[in-house]
Amino acid sequence: MATYLCPQDGTRAETTALTWCCPVCRGPWDLDFEVAGPLSLNSLTGRVNSLWRYEEALPLAAPTTTLGEGRTPLVPLTGTVSAKLDFLMPTLSFKDRGAVMLAELARRLSPERVVADSSGNAGTAVAAYCARASLPCTVYVPEGTSPKKTEQIRAHGARLEIVPGDREATASAARDAADVPGTFYASHVFNPYFLHGTKTYVYELWEDLGGRLPDAIAVPVGNGTLLLGAALATAELHAQGLINRRPALIAVQAEAVSPLAAAFRADADDLPGAPAGAPAPTLAEGIAIPRPPRARAILAAVRESGGTFLTVTEDQIRSAQLDLAARGFYVETTGVVCWAAVGDWTDRSVVVPLCGAGLKTGLAR
Repeated sequence: MATYLCPQDGTRAETTALTWCCPVCRGPWDLDFEVAGPLSLNSLTGRVNSLWRYEEALPLAAPTTTLGEGRTPLVPLTGTVSAKLDFLMPTLSFKDRGAVMLAELARRLSPERVVADSSGNAGTAVAAYCARASLPCTVYVPEGTSPKKTEQIRAHGARLEIVPGDREATASAARDAADVPGTFYASHVFNPYFLHGTKTYVYELWEDLGGRLPDAIAVPVGNGTLLLGAALATAELHAQGLINRRPALIAVQAEAVSPLAAAFRADADDLPGAPAGAPAPTLAEGIAIPRPPRARAILAAVRESGGTFLTVTEDQIRSAQLDLAARGFYVETTGVVCWAAVGDWTDRSVVVPLCGAGLKTGLAR
């Protein structure tokens, strides 16, 4: 039976509660959960063609909210760099991997309402899966969020709250709403069920590569949900003896908003005090997070994997988006940062996620 566990002070809570954060330190929960049993490639034959095929590794089973998410294609871009096409998910971003877990958990808990906050993609995913689960949903987004993303949120029937200010102000507004009794906070940052959804990205890589993983896995990092999911999966696969080494995690940030990269280079375990002023604008809006709540865990995961942080400029983002489009892949600006960072690597194998469709933001200007 899974339980919530605070990594800072050891506080626990039942997952049947609507407690969205540690009541002692107000930090995000981890999930105390053990994989039910070892997977094998042979055991996967004939299973459902979605992320739910890895049922032994998931804290929920027998979902009713699924939209067929997962099992996205893995295609080569160069001799050493491959791309996983997570923009082909039902809501056109990788956030479906975690959103389905949150909506399925919420459905089982029957809250009066669901709230979420997002720079766009997580909000569209939560809105879609709450619609599938027939749950009333409110999504908070910062002003300036892509009109295509806000249109998608509304299309799924969610109430949209546009918050003046930046991403931090949006998160604060949603957390205030989450404290209202009867509310399930579908937070892709604070609720660890989301991370156990994103970890299926790596389980799929392992299956598609015939029971192995590449030398490195590059991921865009704002709040770090895909990176932390990847760290969970590599640890689980290694513990089960299904891989003999863990790949390096390459965390990519926009140079304009790169607090984690700066902390990594300074050999810090966490972010320093509050940043001075608002973050600079960046085309990579989905990772423009000045103070990710799981910063300590992200930094530790990258170091433990033998990985590193890389940053890319706005011009590199523009060029990478056009380059991928010329290869047939129309990807949103946040989703191209890994290609911008490692696309010219030739010394080791690496997979990059194309994690959001270009239709969500349009071409960079």
